[in-house]
Amino acid sequence: MIICGIDEAGRGPLAGPVCAAAVILGDDFTFLDSLNDSKKMTTASREKARLIILEKALAWGIGWATHEEIDNINILQASLLAMKRAFEDMLEKIKQDGNISLGDDLQVIVDGKFVPIINVPCTAMVKADAQVPQVMAASILAKTSRDSLMMEMAKKYPLYGYEKHKGYPTKAHREALLKHGPSPIQRISFKY
Repeated sequence: MIICGIDEAGRGPLAGPVCAAAVILGDDFTFLDSLNDSKKMTTASREKARLIILEKALAWGIGWATHEEIDNINILQASLLAMKRAFEDMLEKIKQDGNISLGDDLQVIVDGKFVPIINVPCTAMVKADAQVPQVMAASILAKTSRDSLMMEMAKKYPLYGYEKHKGYPTKAHREALLKHGPSPIQRISFKY
């Protein structure tokens, strides 16, 4: 059986998109001891793990749902949409590369209580990002991808401090919102 792990990053922020990743690791993936839930890792260790995952994973994909989509369909549905897009991105890369054959053996494990609508068997598992290596890897790719995007948004919208809090509801972020109003990437449906 081939296991694909899927996880998201960015459900809690007041600004920016939600990002998801899908990852398939090979049996010979040797960096497992350093994998963890991305929230429990330092920025440096996440970045080190990200580079190894991108180099050595059998397959991976990234998917996004914008702040507008979050406002329109809610954060849960947007997270599931980002997961579906990540899975589809991974399948497209597999199709282009032709490096692995999935056959009928693919099983998806998703961190949390809900699964995206995709055409393979999915299992929702709470805390999978702390237990299943493929989901840990997906957690790391989703978090580092979103953090990188929010660093770019910090350059575009310097009044909001996105480089520090990545859009999460910190005191500094809330104060910036009160002082400057919502940024162009604000989730309007979220209370701040």
